[in-house]
Amino acid sequence: MNRKILYIGNNLTKKTKYNSTMAVLSKLLESEGYSIILSSDKTNKVLRLLDMCFTTFLKRNSVDYILIDTFSTINFYYALIVSQIARIFKVKYIPILHGGSLPERIAKNIFLSKLIFNYSYKNIAPSFYLKNEFEKKGFETQFIPNILEIDDYKFKTRKTIKPRLFWVRAFKEIYNPTLAIEVLNKLKKEYSTASLCMVGPFVDDSYKKSLELFKTLGLEDSIELTNVLLKEEWHEKSKDYDIFINTTNFDNTPVSVMEAMALGLPIVSTNVGGLPFLVENKIDGLLVDKENVDEMTNAIKAILNNKYPNLAFNARQKVEGFSWGNNKEKWLEILK
Repeated sequence: MNRKILYIGNNLTKKTKYNSTMAVLSKLLESEGYSIILSSDKTNKVLRLLDMCFTTFLKRNSVDYILIDTFSTINFYYALIVSQIARIFKVKYIPILHGGSLPERIAKNIFLSKLIFNYSYKNIAPSFYLKNEFEKKGFETQFIPNILEIDDYKFKTRKTIKPRLFWVRAFKEIYNPTLAIEVLNKLKKEYSTASLCMVGPFVDDSYKKSLELFKTLGLEDSIELTNVLLKEEWHEKSKDYDIFINTTNFDNTPVSVMEAMALGLPIVSTNVGGLPFLVENKIDGLLVDKENVDEMTNAIKAILNNKYPNLAFNARQKVEGFSWGNNKEKWLEILK
């Protein structure tokens, strides 16, 4: 039987160059014989919501399931409205949970959260962190990790680690990009050749603050800002760098960190949200307190001094467990 699925989320890969989990999962499900309808590719948020609602109504009798990417900010209300349309027409819907701030959203909007998550067919969490947090609130949740097409990630063995830092994230306050610049500044006191590449879209004032900061610190010759790169482009660029840093203040299970683990970049990350559920400290990465320049700098120095020589190899082994081959049966069982 040919199952039909409506996938609700931000289908903006062609416009943003960002290869989202929606793009990856929908392609993999299609390869298993499912018919997938995606909504929405509208960049305007109001038009996107209207398109999602109209598509849900239009396809209500022709799809077997509705997958809903569910975040903690305005997308939470997209999920709320679409899920209630699905309830009215008795269509099975499955929220896929994203964003490290979803537990806070539940705490603030418990009534609305119950409308979504108590009546869903399944709730899917891509991290044990969100699974645990949702189950604390009484929402039954199943863990299925974000999928990495592991064969697309060529592991690079770095025989010599140099102070070349790589950062991949949107320039957004919650991801704290200025911490990366402050860490570089401190690192250069001891390693004059230290450098930093920052890959990601310029979203809010944190981009302007970052520009002002590295100009004030005189780091213009040591930092490169690329804006958005295609996945293949930043993978290629990562070969010129040796340590991946993740500076976020809130997070779930960032795909960029998973990808860096697959590529062989040793990880230094803030210990927030779902990160300790992804990175085991001193085994497959190093975790430090958020907004702590000294801790992150010292962690980088520890890697440069070869204190933890097996981080990258252990990390690659872990993320190989996130392949489609290791997880497709979980999806096929749900969508049977």
